Amino acid sequence: MSSLKHQILVLMLGSLCVLAISFIIVFGWHMRVKAVDAAIVKANTDIATGMEIINFSNPGPWHVQDGMLYKGKTQISYNTGLVDHLADLTGDTVTLFLGDTRVATTVRSPDGERATGTKVSDIVAQTVLQKGQIYLGEANVVGELYQTAYEPIRDINGDIIGIFYVGISKSYAQSFIVYSSIRLAMLGLGLTLIVGLVTWFFIQRVVIRPLHEITLGTRDVATGHATEKVNVTGPKEIGDLAVAFNLMVERLGGIADEMSKATLAKVSSVEYIPSDDVRVEESDRILNELIKQGCLGQKGLPKGLNQLTLKQVASFLHDTCEPVSAENVAEGVSLTRVTVRRYLEFLEQCGILTTELKYGPVGRPVKLFQPVRDLAQH
Repeated sequence: MSSLKHQILVLMLGSLCVLAISFIIVFGWHMRVKAVDAAIVKANTDIATGMEIINFSNPGPWHVQDGMLYKGKTQISYNTGLVDHLADLTGDTVTLFLGDTRVATTVRSPDGERATGTKVSDIVAQTVLQKGQIYLGEANVVGELYQTAYEPIRDINGDIIGIFYVGISKSYAQSFIVYSSIRLAMLGLGLTLIVGLVTWFFIQRVVIRPLHEITLGTRDVATGHATEKVNVTGPKEIGDLAVAFNLMVERLGGIADEMSKATLAKVSSVEYIPSDDVRVEESDRILNELIKQGCLGQKGLPKGLNQLTLKQVASFLHDTCEPVSAENVAEGVSLTRVTVRRYLEFLEQCGILTTELKYGPVGRPVKLFQPVRDLAQH
């Protein structure tokens, strides 16, 4: 089963990813609508601008002469220079129709040629040629979708003789949406990582670390080793858990002290005299030595120390048979370094252990502990 830390991490990252993806989808849909609206507005503005340019550069009325579309004295039919100039100014595709037929255009057919002679779509023809209205919106232009604007061209009598068109390729709007979505995704990813790191640091510091300290303390209590209270800070629930744990440790410490005194009274009545043919546990030898030297006193071990843990530390030191640090002993007996150091210093004060300092290339020297030679040889 995965740890609480991993479960919180997965839940947090999953929630952030779902939130980011949902935001990108909603924003993408919103951008698509806005891009379409912006393209229509641009097409409407460009067709008005384009017509003003045509009127200014080619004075005179629109008319048909010899089957050709004219503006004043200028022939518009097949006048590619005019539509190319308007396309360069606006960035749009530009077409002039005679009736429903393209006679000058920048629109290309699939083979790359100008789509001169092709027809306007039926829905546009009905709106512009028959109803005389401006058409704004999406339209099929030679097999490709555009956001378009179509305006009727009228002669001097007001009759509709053609159409003026500008269009923005839908691929332009889509590329704009894709570009915006990519930038948004990168921004969302960055914000997600920042929020995730901040949240993870907060959870690690406020929840995981205090729970880890209480877990280690509980494990020590369960194995009969813990005598230290935990000092953690966190939310009210974790604080309440720490208070309850410390009360339990305090109560168990009192019980352990009472048991240690009772055991010590029994042990003190027996003289520990190891013989050559009888193997006596090293922990008993050390306890016997403590009794002989009067280190236990009337009340037994000092407050906070218990006989079970003392025997465990002594046995580890005997089995190791070499100088070890408090950290090595702590790892060997599965206790905290602070707790182990108290037992080692007590044994050192009683003359059971000798110490030496080991100097390394950098950092502070390490204090090493070892049973005295005479005691170790018994």
